[in-house]
Amino acid sequence: MLRQLSLRGRLFLLLILPLMAVAAAASLARYQAAIQLSRELYDNTLLAVALTISRDVVISEGDVLTEKLLEELTSALGDPVYYRITGPSNSFVTGYSDPPEMPEGSRPSAGEPFFFDSVSLGKPVRAVVLQEFISEPQFGGWVTVEVWQTVTQRYALSRELVIQSSLLLGSVIMTAALILWFGIQLGLKPLLDLRDAIGQRSPDDLRPIRRWVPPELRPLVKTTNSLFERLARAFALRDGFISDAAHQMRNPVAAMQSQAEAAMSAPDETELRARIAGLAQSARDTGRLTSQLLSLERVRGRSLKEFHRPVDMLTVVRERVRAFAEAQLPRDVEVTFSVRGTPRPVDCDTILIEEMVENLLDNAAKYALHPGGTLNVLVAFEPSSVSLQFEDDGPGVPFAQRERIFDRFLRLGSDHSGGCGLGLAIVRDAALAHDGEARCVGDGPGAVFEVILRR
Repeated sequence: MLRQLSLRGRLFLLLILPLMAVAAAASLARYQAAIQLSRELYDNTLLAVALTISRDVVISEGDVLTEKLLEELTSALGDPVYYRITGPSNSFVTGYSDPPEMPEGSRPSAGEPFFFDSVSLGKPVRAVVLQEFISEPQFGGWVTVEVWQTVTQRYALSRELVIQSSLLLGSVIMTAALILWFGIQLGLKPLLDLRDAIGQRSPDDLRPIRRWVPPELRPLVKTTNSLFERLARAFALRDGFISDAAHQMRNPVAAMQSQAEAAMSAPDETELRARIAGLAQSARDTGRLTSQLLSLERVRGRSLKEFHRPVDMLTVVRERVRAFAEAQLPRDVEVTFSVRGTPRPVDCDTILIEEMVENLLDNAAKYALHPGGTLNVLVAFEPSSVSLQFEDDGPGVPFAQRERIFDRFLRLGSDHSGGCGLGLAIVRDAALAHDGEARCVGDGPGAVFEVILRR
């Protein structure tokens, strides 16, 4: 039920329901207290009446109470009063002859009043029995005084006390409900203002929320700003991917279309085969460009999420290098693998590490390694980082180009490999996703690509 209510309604119910429960418990306690108070008041009055009657009978030497006294007692108590007095040996002295029966097994103590509830003439009554020792010639001995009264007025008093208490508690609850409702309205106003402010933003407005909010809402605003930041990065990556894909795919697709049309007009089979061979090569280059673009987008997309887990990086890198070495055997390329430091699990994204290693190896195969060449792979475990080094004996990278070599679509002027210039950009993005960096170092012949991971 609470899930279907607004936050305002939930707060109101969560606050008012306990108050109502407390009010109900207080009303019940007040009802019990009212009954007890009414009983004590009327019992004390009934005892006083019993003492008065006993004294009056003794003074009048056993005569019946005067009508005036009975009227005054009835007027004072609100209910008719009945009495019976018996002398020693249970001899009847005066009063009514049919007193209410005492509870079975009860025995009043001498000198102590005994109260009990009973029925007389079909009506509920409250009675008191009092035994007194009378030093008087006519009654000499223990005299028993029984006085009883109907309970209409005492019940009426209890009801009146309960009704007054209920009205008082009801007014308090109503007042508290009004105060709570308006208090909740005012308390939620900053949240409603925040909602309106966000609702007025355009779909492209992902700026952080800078408005003042209460301390309770600051974690929510902080999380929302973090979401806006991630969305802005995701949209920027998406727009960048669309721009890169549109820019890079336009020319290859147009070239393939031209080559296909040229093949259709080939004058002979030899020319047709040559033109189809060119078309096939363009298709392969386009396929590789598409694959690299998707790999770049995959790396960037995963960098926005947390896929980092403790991974045996040494095994991951070794398996990729072993597969690469086997593929390079026909070219008589020597691939070495070494480890420095104490291997340990590394908190990283396995997919990004695999993409990074694959692209570094592919870059070496396309641009650096010649038949009979050498590639040395080193994994170094440092106390606060892990570094990967790929050293080849190829033509190397000019010093002026070492910073730009990781830019997208950058290819050196001497590049005739048909690459698309995205492999090292993927390496850099994968390193940045691990709070690291990728760089080209080394002063000797060849090139040394180093990736440092700090996560």
